[in-house]
Amino acid sequence: MSTTTGKILVVTWNGGGNVPPALSLADELRRRGHDVRVLGHGPQRATVEGAGLRFEAYRHAAPHSPLDRASFAKFAAEYVRLYVDPGAGVDLMASLEREGADVVVVDALLLDALRALQRRGTRHVVLHHTLLGYMTGGFAAGAGTITRTRGLAPTTLWGRADRVLAPGTASLERRSTQPANVRLTGPMWPVGVSPRPHRGEDRILVSLSSIHYGGQLAALRRIMAAVAGLPVPVVLTTGRAVDPAELDVPPGVEAHGFLPHGEVLPNVSMVVGHGGFSTTTQALAHDLPMVVMPMFTFGDQRVVGAAVARAGAGVMVRRGASVAAIRDAIVRMLGDGPHRAAAARLGAELRAAGGAATAADEIELLLPRVTAVSRR
Repeated sequence: MSTTTGKILVVTWNGGGNVPPALSLADELRRRGHDVRVLGHGPQRATVEGAGLRFEAYRHAAPHSPLDRASFAKFAAEYVRLYVDPGAGVDLMASLEREGADVVVVDALLLDALRALQRRGTRHVVLHHTLLGYMTGGFAAGAGTITRTRGLAPTTLWGRADRVLAPGTASLERRSTQPANVRLTGPMWPVGVSPRPHRGEDRILVSLSSIHYGGQLAALRRIMAAVAGLPVPVVLTTGRAVDPAELDVPPGVEAHGFLPHGEVLPNVSMVVGHGGFSTTTQALAHDLPMVVMPMFTFGDQRVVGAAVARAGAGVMVRRGASVAAIRDAIVRMLGDGPHRAAAARLGAELRAAGGAATAADEIELLLPRVTAVSRR
């Protein structure tokens, strides 16, 4: 049993799939009796406080909205600004001056904030929210080309952390060995979600990204054309970036702007997604095979989709795939076959990982005067 509680600061940003794991970990630590607060962009207040967590808004960090429809150049520039923004580091240092922290958990993309923290010397943990293989490969090679010119080499900064928590598992990560400070925790489910095998109903969930990517509206329109006339019901969630009214929704499709995945995944038999790590792993944790249509060429979605296909639990189609090709992929995954057994194997592995509990165990090992005992 712990002899004292720790003071933990979780630093995040206003995005999509990065937010649920940060809040899941914060909630797990709070339930263990630790003093937890979350630092993030102002628009996140309702989400964070709705999860029962204490929130502190950035004062100097540049604003960031994942919903704005923009050209690729503007989209890329916005994210690079997020990575190198010194304002987040200023706010992090100010928060530590006001209240302190025994351990700080920092989103892996907040590179300037991470550098500021390392200069201070506070114990800290880097939190990834997608496959480590992508982050140390494609992300570090792409975005890192720009950030290194500012002294912000991603892998160097991550390598200096006391721990790096990555949400993958052995079956999803291609590399069998990891750096000494890395722990594969498995996915951290959104607060209140506990995945379980689906009930086998013949229904399809279509859910692309909740944030804006160029071409996503056109892709959704082709998917709607592909499912038109299928002899099974379809549930569509468009997230915050697309209004269902912008689509020609065919009969048999139940359209929602937002619907918690935890409510619908137990009652469908396959999923069409964009390869976002959170949506993908939640689907797989319900033993659901997938059709993955990546929306962003330079992000992690193709890597995640390839991992699903490599495991035999789904197929990946191009963002510009024809209606016929999309329909063929959906029909194949909707039917019986080895893809269902593969999805069930992955699902069992993901559920057993206990991502938030495993991550919290690692953080407790860094706390002073605490004898950490797993609550799993």
